[in-house]
Amino acid sequence: MQLLVSSTLVCAAIGLGLLAFGRLVFPRLLAWRGIHMRRKTMFGVALVFDSADAEGEPVRLLNVDGKFQSICYVSDELWAELTCAYHRHFADALFEAGWPDDALVLGGGGFSFPKYLVEHDDVVRVDVCEIDPAIVELAREHFLLDRLEERAGGRMRLMVRDGWEWLRGCDRRYGIIVNDAFAGKRPLGPMGTPEGARVVHEHLGEGGLYLANVISPVEGRGAAPLMEAVETYVAEFGHVYVFPERPEHPRRPGNNAFVASERPLELPGALRWGEGS
Repeated sequence: MQLLVSSTLVCAAIGLGLLAFGRLVFPRLLAWRGIHMRRKTMFGVALVFDSADAEGEPVRLLNVDGKFQSICYVSDELWAELTCAYHRHFADALFEAGWPDDALVLGGGGFSFPKYLVEHDDVVRVDVCEIDPAIVELAREHFLLDRLEERAGGRMRLMVRDGWEWLRGCDRRYGIIVNDAFAGKRPLGPMGTPEGARVVHEHLGEGGLYLANVISPVEGRGAAPLMEAVETYVAEFGHVYVFPERPEHPRRPGNNAFVASERPLELPGALRWGEGS
């Protein structure tokens, strides 16, 4: 019995030693490979690492809990340009509907879309809600957030808080509301409900747009939550457009650009619902 207890204690001690060794050494091994790891964020382990796009341009990626949440250019020439296709479709919708005077972006991540808005217009004011202070720190360290704030010159307000709670409680109206917060299996999160769509609509000015990243297939059983969101927003706004990330593979999940508008828009390449569709 004593031998068994002693063996158990030895195994436990070895296990704890290996765990401690791993906690110390593993981050160093990742850093040696050019990967920065932060263990504690609100949603799991965060990894930041560099790669290149299809044209060979350097990009930086943020992965949280095994899911990619941001990708940004890092060169001085392209730091405020859009890397992701769904962000570029957001920009297409803005140019078609008219550039806003003010914007609300829910979800900071690498701050790709706030960078684009601030750098491409000298007037627009941007409010950004990012719920996780650890992500804000990572954005300062690795995604040029400090440069963005300097370039904004007071036109950007960063709030470390839940974006949905801010939206429900504020008395502001925006030209656009951008939902770039990851919602997992619930496209649009609480903004995917009839109440959520109504709150969004109430906080938009006349002709304002709601833009969202919806991770989903666009066909098949897996697309059911997306189709529910489409029906909800058609009922509230009148017109909904979805740019599929993978139009050639509609049954595969993708980062799809979701656009809700009070009036019809000319958006080539988008699926559309509403009057005249």
